[in-house]
Amino acid sequence: MAKRDYYEVLGVSKGASAEELKKAYRTKAKELHPDRNSDNPQAEAQFKEVNEAYDVLKDADKKAAYDRFGHAAFEGGMGGGGGQRGGFGQGDFASAFSDVFEDLFGDFMGGRGGGQARSRAQRGSDLRYNMRISLEEAYSGIQKTINVPASVTCEACHGSGAEGGAEPVTCPTCSGMGKVRAQQGFFTVERTCPTCGGMGQIVKNPCKVCGGAGRVEKERSLSVNIPAGVETGTRIRLAGEGEAGLRGGPSGDLYIFIEVKDHALFQRDGTTLYCHVPISITTAALGGEVEVPTIDGGMSRVKVPEGSQTGKQMRLRGKGMPALRGGGSGDMLIELSVETPVKLTSRQKELLREFESLSRENNPEGSSFFSKVKGFWDSKKS
Repeated sequence: MAKRDYYEVLGVSKGASAEELKKAYRTKAKELHPDRNSDNPQAEAQFKEVNEAYDVLKDADKKAAYDRFGHAAFEGGMGGGGGQRGGFGQGDFASAFSDVFEDLFGDFMGGRGGGQARSRAQRGSDLRYNMRISLEEAYSGIQKTINVPASVTCEACHGSGAEGGAEPVTCPTCSGMGKVRAQQGFFTVERTCPTCGGMGQIVKNPCKVCGGAGRVEKERSLSVNIPAGVETGTRIRLAGEGEAGLRGGPSGDLYIFIEVKDHALFQRDGTTLYCHVPISITTAALGGEVEVPTIDGGMSRVKVPEGSQTGKQMRLRGKGMPALRGGGSGDMLIELSVETPVKLTSRQKELLREFESLSRENNPEGSSFFSKVKGFWDSKKS
């Protein structure tokens, strides 16, 4: 029986790309795997046929020969099925299924070993440092020195992990692959090499200081520049100031997360500052001036208009927080709070009652409210 065209076996056109071939192969391999088709006696033969076709077409040289000469290019034991024409031996079938296993689960298992050894060097971990600063420090910016406990490159072995700085050698168990394979029937199971832990290399004489890791625990002092305008949640990245890499690998980064503490006088919303200022009844009624503090440590005189009510806001332009990346400063909003006097003397109470009797028509909000109340009652009666 003549062999079927390999492209036909995979269900793709002759001009299919490598990715299209791989996708078609995975689909067919899943569909025709014998374990899923115990009731189909042809499944195993079809599964072998699919693997034979893909074994040829995935190889650029074999594919070119096949496109030119067809199956004749592999007469005499050069076919995709190994040393046999038209089929697989037991070893070939196991190898073919190993390809399926790696294609389907390779990413999950950490990818193919290929012919490349896993790098022995590993990047260090990133570190996080939480820093609390005052609102004044956030306003002006500040330079702070922090102590960061972290792993640093071992000075004794210069990060190699070997005594005297000697270079590690290729792991004899996995030959530098970082992985070992075990054949179980027609399954090929791949595991991390137990000798080198997946590094591909071992240290014959580990450094006595770091124990072969190439890094040691140590507290470092770092000077950090906090720019003006930072707010809670601002993140500052210091490249290369994190954990040292393993066996000479690059260091991770240090991320500083800013938290600005609450202030006794000011509340912040972005670049805008709010300040609640109490004023007396007489100042609210007659008008006047009050002195208010500003975040830069100064004082500003603010004119209070006659008849000011609680909640009235006045703006001081440019007296807020600076923008983090330039662009000037925000404003400061002063919110008035009319303060009711307490612990009055008899004379003060007498004067207030006299004042109330003379000023019933001078309270616009009160007059408006009671007028609305009267209208509400009248509508209920009607």
